[in-house]
This record gives sequence, structure tokens and C-alpha cells, in this order.
Amino acid sequence: MNIFGYVSDVVPPVVIRNDEWTWEEAYHYLYVDAAFDNIVISPGPGSPMCPADIGIGLCPWSSCDSCPGTSPWTLEVVRYHSLIIDKESLPKELVPIAWTVYDDTGSFSEKKFSVPVNNTVSPLGEGSVISVSEKLENRSYWLSSDVDGKRNGHILMGIMHSTFPHYGLQFHPESIATTYGSQLFKNFKDVTVDYWSRCKSPSLRRRNINDTGNGSSSYGKTNGVDVFDLVDLSYPKPHTKLLRLKWKKLERLAHKVGGSRNIFMELFGKSGGNDAFWLDTSSSDKARGRFSFMGGKGGSLWKQLTFSLSDQSEITSKHAGYLLIEDAQNSTEKRFLEEGFLDFLRKELSSISYDEKDFEQLPFDFCGGYIGCIGYDIKVECGMPINRHKSKAPDACFFFVDNIVAIDHQLDDVYVLSLHEEGTAETSFLNDTEEKLISLRGSYTRNLKDQALPAIDSCQGKTSFVPDKSREQYIDDVESCMKCIKDGESYELCLTTQNRWKIGNTDPLGLYLHLRERNPAPYAAFLNFSNANLSLCCSSPERFLQLDRNGMLEAKPIKGTIARGSTPEEDELLKLQLKLSEKNQAENLMIVDLLRNDLGRVCEPGSVHVPNLMDVESYTTVHTMVSTIRGLKRSDISPVECVRAAFPGGSMTGAPKLRSVEILDSLENCSRGLYSGSIGYFSYNGTFDLNIVIRTVVIHGDEASIGAGGAIVALSNPEEEFEEMILKTKAPANAVMEFCSGSVKDNDPRRH
Repeated sequence: MNIFGYVSDVVPPVVIRNDEWTWEEAYHYLYVDAAFDNIVISPGPGSPMCPADIGIGLCPWSSCDSCPGTSPWTLEVVRYHSLIIDKESLPKELVPIAWTVYDDTGSFSEKKFSVPVNNTVSPLGEGSVISVSEKLENRSYWLSSDVDGKRNGHILMGIMHSTFPHYGLQFHPESIATTYGSQLFKNFKDVTVDYWSRCKSPSLRRRNINDTGNGSSSYGKTNGVDVFDLVDLSYPKPHTKLLRLKWKKLERLAHKVGGSRNIFMELFGKSGGNDAFWLDTSSSDKARGRFSFMGGKGGSLWKQLTFSLSDQSEITSKHAGYLLIEDAQNSTEKRFLEEGFLDFLRKELSSISYDEKDFEQLPFDFCGGYIGCIGYDIKVECGMPINRHKSKAPDACFFFVDNIVAIDHQLDDVYVLSLHEEGTAETSFLNDTEEKLISLRGSYTRNLKDQALPAIDSCQGKTSFVPDKSREQYIDDVESCMKCIKDGESYELCLTTQNRWKIGNTDPLGLYLHLRERNPAPYAAFLNFSNANLSLCCSSPERFLQLDRNGMLEAKPIKGTIARGSTPEEDELLKLQLKLSEKNQAENLMIVDLLRNDLGRVCEPGSVHVPNLMDVESYTTVHTMVSTIRGLKRSDISPVECVRAAFPGGSMTGAPKLRSVEILDSLENCSRGLYSGSIGYFSYNGTFDLNIVIRTVVIHGDEASIGAGGAIVALSNPEEEFEEMILKTKAPANAVMEFCSGSVKDNDPRRH
């Protein structure tokens, strides 16, 4: 999709899958109808030695990703770790035209990608030469070693056919960090048009085959067929129900009643937080999270959804499963969803209509709707392969919430909101909640020991979490990942494992209150689903995907993590070390390009951009490297389809996503469950905001689990990867152990 975006700036493209045409069809379109002037064969996963990976892309008449043109330039480009062509093996018809040159000019993070260095170089042999500068080859951010791992200062990057306008590139012109990538595609068009002009070919006759009639691109379509398997909104519109919103704003109240912690405990915590939710911006940095939302079992519209994928042996559809629905009157209904949970959720949301006037004055987007979690295994509904393992916990749990309390941490305001269906009576939730909050004034200084249930020492004699895999096995798996990368199967693999503890009868809400004190985070959450015996205590620093009311999609992937220092000087040194780390920058860059691709599938062409690349953010226990990707959602795509296009988050899979997920499923010995999935909301007004479930304690039954892992790239060190995995479990694991042992000491009521 990144290539699609660049080509769209040059000429309206038609997208064809590599296995969509037969050779006979391809020959007809190309040589009989002469339907196309330019053909771009994009890169794909796997190896050229595997026919299934290439499909019709094994083309005898072209091997081009795009055209480099023939002008002598030095460009700064991105090349991920990949196989390398031996120039000595080229037939005489293929002429080398581009090589890497060594350029030790500083850190990747200091590079300016918009200004290349013009550098005329001498041709080698016949033909023109483009000298392509690959940044910091000896400290490569996209590995520049050859197949044997040896450094080579002159790696072949571009070739051309000696007679035809056919070109091939080894690097990635579509990467965010490649300069003049778009210009390469424009050059390709110009070179090809010039070729046909000189040949006076019959194909110069203008065709209407790839013309949509209005100059717009044939986005992802061939003869009207959507080639990206996204569900477009040509569904019959179901009967809709009109929901109306009432709300009150209580100005400058939050600090007067002890903050969000006190508010939650007073309104929803007295029963241990059963059937309650708290999307909790517990970070002290208000710029990273302004609003918190909380609520519990409430009005007549409330219901709980619990979905579990079926065993693969039971069904023919890989994403079918069973949904349990409990309503506000405690009635339950069980359904079999042949098409999966996301399809059900899309239909539910599309059955709701609303009046924008009800919420247009609110400073936030969540006004009621679905709040909950999506497990990693829901990936099978998003084009990913079949799940090798089944989660013991549900694969998705959501509340439909009609009564909400929202807190503006920046302005200290509290909002109380209530939804009801048009024509039905409003509830007393607004007035009742306002009275309770007002009554809290002056009383918030009481010790929070009176509010939280005591810790129960029931961890059955164990002293720490136990990883599912030993150190030796995890290191072996890292080495297996690195072999797959060397073999060209993947660029990056996010390997994970689970850490478990038999926790017994511990109070999840008390545990979460302790975790949020020890490890505050901007995308933290507490969720309790009593009928599923499931609680999530989440201190995630990472946003998966957000859609605001203006139609803007935003992802904020984290790739690159290092521990905080024990002194200010050491802390700054570690922060700089992360910023300059070649390995971590490689991890982050590849996920940025992956998410640009994912968002490009559902965004207006040309709208996907990266306002922040590889910023370093600091949290209580770690520094992390964070990038921001944004794009404007296409009007014909539903909110759920935006999630389907990008789920699971690329930072938890690697790149390319499909092949990486296949490899990871073969290495990981159990389901990730809710870890690596998402927690957040789908508002009834069409917006959503979802995190990545990391730094999270999942309590299901009598077991607590913490998933953790890290991105494996060609530069990874297996021992260091194991230590990074342990580092990521440290904050939540310590919080659990402190709480279970009764060593919780911090009950400062002023914290919020």
C-alpha cells in the first residue's frame, strides 16, 4: 500500500494480486489489449525460491519493483535485511546501475531525508550508474551484510534491461526514510512513455481500461472486485435505533474529590469493581493522555458480550465462535457467530444512529458504546492464518455502556454522561452521580485503606512468575527467528512468551490500584468481567489505533525499550543510547512502514503521513522509542474495518505481517490470549481508541499471566533479547508480588 500511495501521485493505478491472473489473462491484458504502460511488481514476503510466495510475480518480462531512472545521484535509502544478487550471475541483458557506498555521516535520528547529496559518479562497464548511499553501512539500521554476514561496501542495488524499459531495485523506495522515493516512480513513468514514443508502439493508443472516468485511482480494484478483502459498506443498512445523549459538566471538581482514583472507588469500586471498566490515563504527563473514562453495570441499554473462538476441529470457518450476551436484567443468550466477532460488532455499531448535536460540545470522543478487549487470536478475522493454539480465556469481552463518568485531567473537569434510546425514559444517573460527587468534597483525605479490599496472601508458596519457556528455549527461539530473517522469510519477528503465577483468590481491583501507582501509563485500564471470571490490570504505554470524529486515524507503535537509570546522569545516557541504537531504530522503522501500509488500505490516498518518527518517551521504569502515523479514513470504510486492516498491531507481529505471524505461531507454544490484543472503546458515534495490551496482568480463574517479548531483527543478540523480555515483565510482576505478599505501603490519597 505504500507503493500504491506513491504510484497514485503519478498515475491512477490498478492493483492486481500476484495470484489473481492466469498467465493467459496477463498476456491478454498486457499484449493484446495493451492495457498498461507501466507495471510495478511490489516486494512480498518469503523467498524467490518458493513459487507460492511469488505467484505471477515470477514474470519473464520484468523484475522491477520500480524504476531508478538513469541520472547519476547519491540517494539515502532504506534496505531491510534481504537476499542479495551476485552481479556475476547476471545475464548480459541485465545491466548493473546502482550500488551502496559507505557513508558514516552520523546517527539515523539526525538524518534529514528531504535533501539528498548530488554526486556524479563514473559508470562501471556499460550504461549509466546510480550510486545509492546506504546510511551507516557498518552500523546498519537496515542490515547491509551479505548472505554470509560479511560486510561489503558495494552491494548491488539496481539493475536495468539492456533493451527494454525494465528495472529492478533491491531497496525500498516506498519507505518513510528513503529520499526521493516518489520521484523514482515518476521517473519510471517518464522513461516508459519515452520508450513507447520512440518505438511508435500501437500501445500509444489511449485506453479506458484503467480509467475510472473521473481521474481517480482504481483503488484496490480489478473489475470491481476488492483485492484487499476489506468489507466495504455496500451491506444492506440494518434497522437503526436512535440513541440520545444527555450530559453534565462539573467544572474544576476532580482534584476537590481526590481525583480519578477516589471517584472510581466511590462510584464503582465498592463491590470490588465487578462488571466495571476504567480506561485510566494514569500517566502524570497530561500531554500523553488527557481523559479517563469509567463506569459499571448501569442503565437499561447495558449488556456484556463474551466471545470465544471455536476449536478449529469443530468448524469449517476459522473465525467462527460462540457469543454469550448478558443484558441489564441478567438474562443471557448464546449465539454461534459463523462470521466471527468483528463482523457482529460492525453490524451492532451500524444499527445505531445518533444526533451530532448531542455530543459536539464535548472535548472527547467517547460518549457511550462498547468498551472492552480483543484478544490476539482474533487475528484470524483479519486475514491472518489459522490459530495453532486456543486461548483458555475469552477471545473478546465487551460491555455496552450507557452511563459514563469522564475526567479531563488537563482542566480538572468531570463529565457525567447517560445514553438512552429515543422514546424511552431518561434515567436518574446524571443527578444521582452529581450528588455523590458533590458529597465527596472535603472527605477525600480519608485513608484509601478504607476503600480498597485487603490483599490476600494466596499465591500458593511461589515467589515469582514463571516463564512458559526457559532461558535456553527462549534463546533458541530467538536464534530460529534470526535464521528465518537470514533466509529472507521476514525482516522482523516479535517473539513473545507468557509468565504465569497461580494467584488464587486475590482482589483484582486492589492489585490494579497498586499497579497504577507503581507503573502509571497513558493507556492504562482496569476491566472486570465477572461472568467470565476475567480481570485485566493494564499499564500499557502504547496506542494501537484511534479514530477521531474528524475521521483521522492515528497509530503510535513502540519499538525500542531500555531501562531507566538509577541517577539523572545515567538516565540521560541510557536515553541517548536508545535514541542512537541501530537495532532499535531498525525495529521501529520497519513497523512504521508496516503501519503506513496498514493505514493506507483504509485511508484516502496520499493522506498517510508520519508527524513523529522515533521519538524517545520516558516512563516510570523504561524509556521507549515511539513513532506516530496518521491518515484520513476513507468515507466508505467502517470503524471496525479500520481495525480489521491493522490488527494485530504491527509492533506485536513484525514485518511483513502475514509471514511473520505464521512463523511466530510455529515457535510460540501457547496462545497469547488477550496479550498482544487491544483494550479500548468503540463509541456509538463512530469513533474508537484502542491500546496494545502490553505491561498487563491478565487474571483468569486462579491464574495471573503477563505476556512479554521483543522484536527480533538481524542485529539481535539472543541473550539480550531474553533480558529485554524479562525487563518488560518487571513492573507488572513486581506489583503483583508486592500486593500478594501484603507489602503494599503507598496509600497516599492525594494520588489521582
